Amino acid sequence: MATNSTTEHAGEVTATEYINHHLHFNKQSVGEGDHPFWNVIHFDMVLISVLLGVMVAGAVWLVARKAHPGVPSKTQAFVELIFEFVDDQVKGMFHGDRHAFIAPTALTVFLWVLAMNIMDLVPIDGVAELAKLISGNDHIAFRPLPTADVNTTFALALSVWVMMIFFSIKVKGVGGWLHEIFGSPFGMPKLFTPKSFAGVIGLLLSPLLLLANFLFNMIEYISKPLSHSMRLFGNLYASEVIFLLIGALAATGILGVLGSIVLGAIWAIFHILVVPLQAFIFMMMTIVYIAMAHESH
Repeated sequence: MATNSTTEHAGEVTATEYINHHLHFNKQSVGEGDHPFWNVIHFDMVLISVLLGVMVAGAVWLVARKAHPGVPSKTQAFVELIFEFVDDQVKGMFHGDRHAFIAPTALTVFLWVLAMNIMDLVPIDGVAELAKLISGNDHIAFRPLPTADVNTTFALALSVWVMMIFFSIKVKGVGGWLHEIFGSPFGMPKLFTPKSFAGVIGLLLSPLLLLANFLFNMIEYISKPLSHSMRLFGNLYASEVIFLLIGALAATGILGVLGSIVLGAIWAIFHILVVPLQAFIFMMMTIVYIAMAHESH
């Protein structure tokens, strides 16, 4: 998260307090009870995510509304370039009707995650001051980077996971899906009348084979949303912490301010490459998981 910290932090809070404050969420209670998992939402994450989603959808809609078959404008050409780039990625991995669902989904995921990642370049102190001005609360916490919250990335990954299961059942049927879960990777046991001692042993061990197939597939099913979400969260959270550490350096004096400016600029330039890369990786994993759901093992 880009920062614009000044030395005024030195007289008010320590660097540790400054970083901890900016890593807190704006938590809002949505029900009764003490369990935070069910009764507390991160208002800042939800607000920024929804606003960015609406802005991205609105921007694409405006470009599509003004699009014409002649010589395209620079904006139309840029959007068409993104469309073709995403479509080429889908075409390389999915051989069905990609335009029916997968390509639009991949485009939505890429643009939305990209927009959320870009918030890492917004000065966090400026956002904090704006939140204080609007709320009138000098101690309000407000984080503008949704993908630095594991709740956001895990919600996105779970949505893809549900779609993966949906298409797997839609393409293969409930029976085919269950057959895949219990029949791969080791195959289904052959239920036949045993005519030998080996046949009897095989029949007795068949439930263990089904269990082994099931456990292997459950490991895969559980690991997919975890790896999908944690990769994006880990990269953006680490980047946010580094920006905060660089910003806290400004409180150490003139040299700290100069070092903060130089290091902040270098890290921001480097992060311009990280932001689209992480959005691309998240999109590619989405395409892979949904494409795999259409295939049989």
